[in-house]
Parts: sequence; structure tokens; C-alpha cells
Amino acid sequence: MGGDVYTYFCDISDREAVYTTAAKVKSEAGKVSILINNAGIVNGKRFLDCTDENITKTFNINTMSHFWTLKAFLPDMIEANHGHLVSMASMAGLCGVPRLTDYCASKFACIGLEESLRMELDSEGHTGVHSTVVCPFFVKTGMFNGVSAGILGLMEPEYVADQIMMAIMTNQEILILPKIFVFLIGLKGIVPTKVLYAICEYLGTNKSMKKFQGRTKQG
Repeated sequence: MGGDVYTYFCDISDREAVYTTAAKVKSEAGKVSILINNAGIVNGKRFLDCTDENITKTFNINTMSHFWTLKAFLPDMIEANHGHLVSMASMAGLCGVPRLTDYCASKFACIGLEESLRMELDSEGHTGVHSTVVCPFFVKTGMFNGVSAGILGLMEPEYVADQIMMAIMTNQEILILPKIFVFLIGLKGIVPTKVLYAICEYLGTNKSMKKFQGRTKQG
């Protein structure tokens, strides 16, 4: 399409590495106007089987890295009063799932960060800097190989990417996929907990991680 592409290798869990790479990006490619925080890992273990290292790594990659990339690129957006922040969260950031305690907690945190930052930017008059938090169900990326998605099935990456692009272009603040979960998340704040468990049983989400395998390591 006639554009230039720049690629960089960076351990986003390393704060100083993020800042160093961000400076290089701005020097070589120019100021960033769209930041998509997309990196993530999942352990898929029972809570008591998660080591301290597992939990720390999950938060460093899934949550803390958002703080470092935002601090690196947001000032330029604020100065120009123009930009878009995209946080890849998860439906697991809106509703707990067995065997995903550390993952759910890290994604709940991402949603809280994004929502608070959005309100802060608005209250300070930076209305040209928009944000979108994305909360998808299971996607066929390999990250959740082995999961049982129940009656809903796994979503195709291309579909999710198209929906994210549309959300960016329309400045949509929260994107929940598939759309039926908008209704189900609304029920969460209304119905008794036992009813919520029954819904999860029907959808199969409470047993979705029992056969989780995750990505197969290459080489």
C-alpha cells in the first residue's frame, strides 16, 4: 500500500527496555499516534498450582507492560491532542473463569487502567486522545489451544481484527465479542450468583480450561 514498516524486538515486561525501544521508535519512525497493547500470556493452571513466578510473569506481561508503553507514547498524543490507545483485555477481564485466576486478575486490571485513564484524559480536556478496550471470548490464535468454547465456539482472528479496526475508526470505548456477552455481562450485576453459575454451566465456560494446552513450543 506504499507505506513503510519498522519492526523492533523488545521485552515489554522490562520497563527500561520499553523506554529505550520507544525512544528508538520515535527517532527512526516518528511519533506514534496509535498504540495497541496486544501482548499476553496465559498459564491455564489451578490457583494453587500457579507458582509465584507464574503469577509475577503474567502481571508483568499482561498488565504492567501497559503502564510502560503508555508512559512512553502517551505524552506525544497529549501534546498533539490526537491519538488512540487500544488495550487488548478479555472477557476474562469481566467475568471470572476457573483455572484462569492470574490471567483474569491481570485482565481485570487492564480494564480498570484503561477506564480510569480514559476518564482522566477527558477530565483534563485531552478529548482528541481516544481509547478502546477490547474484551473478546476465545480466539483461534493458538494461545488457548485445547480449550472448550462450548456452544459459542472460538472466533476467527480476522473477524476480531476487523471489529477492532472498526472500533478504532468510530472511537468505540469498549468492544465486547461476541456481542451476546454484552447482555450476559449486564446480567452479572443483576442476577444472584447461583444463576450466574448456572449460565456458565450452560455455556460451558466453567469447564472450558480443563483440557487447556496452550501454544506448542517450536524448536
